[in-house]
Order: sequence, then structure tokens, then C-alpha cells
Amino acid sequence: MSKFKFREIAPQRTYKGPELTNYKKYKADLQKDFHKRCCYTDCPDKWFGGKTNMDIEHFKPKSKYPKLTTKYANLAYSNPFANRAKAADWQEDMYLDPCDVDYNTHFSRDEQGNIVPLTQQAKYMYKRLKLYLERYGIIWMLDTMQQKLRILSAHIDKISDPTKKQKCMLLHYELSKHFQAYLDYLDLD
Repeated sequence: MSKFKFREIAPQRTYKGPELTNYKKYKADLQKDFHKRCCYTDCPDKWFGGKTNMDIEHFKPKSKYPKLTTKYANLAYSNPFANRAKAADWQEDMYLDPCDVDYNTHFSRDEQGNIVPLTQQAKYMYKRLKLYLERYGIIWMLDTMQQKLRILSAHIDKISDPTKKQKCMLLHYELSKHFQAYLDYLDLD
């Protein structure tokens, strides 16, 4: 079974401003710090409807740690499915802070883009956060296909040989057609 890297860019909490009284006002900063990706699945927010539909995750639950409710260092950018699955669950040493730990040492992806847990903590999170849901593999595949189409398109623009350019344009067209057919299948247009 081939394994792929879980994420390319690790999130970093960079907000240095004053502590805000309403944690919801940090959403734009979190979106930027997490590169518009879910902290737990690394799925781009566009596949969940963008920033509006993403949640602000309290890494340590606010119900158990109310003093951390507005602390930026305890907040993360999460898709609503993973956030709701976690809810107020907190097992010390079982959750990996996405900004403090390299998730690539704890998770990988299989050939279909499904999340694969590699460590005990990852296995706990995988089960608790329902990281096994097929949607995360589908999103990874769609995102990967879209990135490859962009790369191919940029490459085509640089080709001077007309025959090679024509072949690459045909390949781009065929891949785009398959990509669109898959989007239609998922009814995401």
C-alpha cells in the first residue's frame, strides 16, 4: 500500500495582537494561519463552502477549560464534521495539537487519499474525530487532481514545440473532462 504525505504545509499560529473577548473574531486569522485547511484533515475549506462554514475549534474544550476560550494558542480552524465529532472530548496526551506536532509523523494517506493513522494518538483521533470518513479521501483526490491540472496548464504555456504542446493540451483537456465528470458525479458544481 503506497503512502502519501498527510500535509505539505504545517499550520502556525501567528496572531500577535491583543486577546479578543469574542473568539469568533479570530476566524480570518485562523483561516490564514491554517492555510485555508482543516487542522485535523488538511482538507481545503472550499470543499466545505469556505470560511463561513468552517468552525473555530477549541483544542482543549472550552467546557473543560473556560479560561482558554479566547486564547488564540488554543484555537484551530476545523471542518464542522471533525469539530462536532470531537465535541468536548479531552483525553490528555491523546490529541495532537496541529501547530505543535508534525502530523506527517502521525498520519499519512493511502492511494485513494484516505487518512491512515500511524501512532496510538493518531489512532485515537482517527476513531474519535471520524477521520475514516470517505469524504476526506474524496476531497484529497479532488484537490490533488486540481493541483495537477494547474501544474500541467502552467507547463503547457512554456512549451514551444507545437507537437508537444498539442499533446499536453489534449492531456489537459482529457483530465479536465474527467475532473468535471467526477464533480458532476458528486453534484458539487
